[in-house]
Amino acid sequence: MSARAKMTKVSATRVLMIAALATLAFQTAAAQSNLAQTSAAAKPKTVGTANAAAASGNTSEVAKTLQAAAEAVGLARWSGVGGQHLPEVDVITTMEIWGSGTTYGQGQSYKPGEPWPAFKTDYHAALDYNPPAMRVEMTRTIPSAPGQGGAAPQHTFQVVRDKYAWDESEIGAGLVPGKGTATPAMDTANGRLLQLWILPYGVIKAALAAGDKTRISTENGATVLTFPLSGQLAGVMVKATLDAQNEVSKVETRADNPALGDLLTETEYSDYADHGEILTDVKSPGHIIRKQGGHPVLDIQVKMVDANNPYLVFPVPENVKKAAAR
Repeated sequence: MSARAKMTKVSATRVLMIAALATLAFQTAAAQSNLAQTSAAAKPKTVGTANAAAASGNTSEVAKTLQAAAEAVGLARWSGVGGQHLPEVDVITTMEIWGSGTTYGQGQSYKPGEPWPAFKTDYHAALDYNPPAMRVEMTRTIPSAPGQGGAAPQHTFQVVRDKYAWDESEIGAGLVPGKGTATPAMDTANGRLLQLWILPYGVIKAALAAGDKTRISTENGATVLTFPLSGQLAGVMVKATLDAQNEVSKVETRADNPALGDLLTETEYSDYADHGEILTDVKSPGHIIRKQGGHPVLDIQVKMVDANNPYLVFPVPENVKKAAAR
């Protein structure tokens, strides 16, 4: 990362910290509400076999499978010191992911039956599971034909926190007067929030939170977990396939509610490794491919992951709160 980029990131972080302190009371109340409504955030942090079975009412087979999946990606760690044997705990709360590849969109010239245009994309996602929030920063460029000048890059910041969704002109926009613009995008909240819960870590957290509603089966020799999401994503069913190493290799979602039909997705994960600049034993997929309604929407090669619980905050701008209250 260049010195200029680091300075920009530090400046943006200061803006977020100031806004976070100014809205601490609101965030605390909202977090308490979310703990009562949002899937994984409402459940204990323990993920050990016995604790998971007792806390969620799961069968021992499901609990063992979830524990194996948690351990496979480094989400579950033993707690205690000095030889104490305490339960395994969930160590992933916040994370950042950097990658590049291709994203797809309909665009203004899209016609039904035609493939969606492809964009060369730099991708950066910052995420938090308590409260559930995610910021996806993308710089997208349509590759130009030989001899033609390319279009100007599109730089976007798409944010969601609980029921709130907005677009930022820069990180932390709309939190301090004169510092960028936050544009409400409430109709995208469910779709953006779904991206958080279908990541491998979100799948494990949500499957555990679903308790005895989580089912286990075998398809073509692979273990499959099926469970419902809850809260504002209630009505969405998740089907997660594990590979031979107990890593989440494929996630499919469907919605019984026609109003949630746009949340039908299919995501494939592969090439798991510790992608941290500072190794943490947390494994993340190196390749992510997502389709929506049969159309490819994302194909990203992961370059780096910070899974060492980086400090991330997602305060909601006042104009976004007001838009949601209408």
